[in-house]
Amino acid sequence: MRIGASTTACQHVLPAVLREFKESFPQCVIAIEPGDTPDMIDAPHQHRIVLAVNPEPHREDSLEFRPLFTDELLFLVSPLHPWAEVGKAIRDEIPRQHYILYGKGSYTSRMIEEYFRKEQVVLHSQLDLGNLEAIKELVQLGLGISILAPWTARKELGEKSLVALPLGRRKLKRGWGVLHWRGRRLSLAEETFVGLCDSVCGKLR
Repeated sequence: MRIGASTTACQHVLPAVLREFKESFPQCVIAIEPGDTPDMIDAPHQHRIVLAVNPEPHREDSLEFRPLFTDELLFLVSPLHPWAEVGKAIRDEIPRQHYILYGKGSYTSRMIEEYFRKEQVVLHSQLDLGNLEAIKELVQLGLGISILAPWTARKELGEKSLVALPLGRRKLKRGWGVLHWRGRRLSLAEETFVGLCDSVCGKLR
């Protein structure tokens, strides 16, 4: 069974799902293809995957999206950052911060750009990385701030080595779910996989 998933889902969702899935289908061979949402939209058309776990894309008539949960993107800063001390982001200071963001060109990156465009705010200084752990490490060292969902930094937030703050008055939310061909009947193994994703993601809601 060929599964596609965003890097975030590969790290935080799939390990628990695959552990339980293997108990029910020990003979089923699973291949994982990591990629951002645009890749996951193309992959079914190219017959590379049958299911994908990723943020909800814009309308795709040929694909069906099964919702799993919704998250909110927040500023993540070092506890020594001035914003952490006042407990909020200072709007006038937002353009002057150095940002360490995940994957320029990714679906989430485009959502962030669109959010701040509507707020008439430009993020001038930006470093793009494809590794969430590296992003969190740099933010903890005070080398910049990031914009991530809190569940991707639950450990660091619990240890208070990172602080999460709202982006502003408007919230920036993403829907997560499973993509597959519209009208295609899923096998028992595939339906089980989707059900396990729903169960694991229930803890993230």
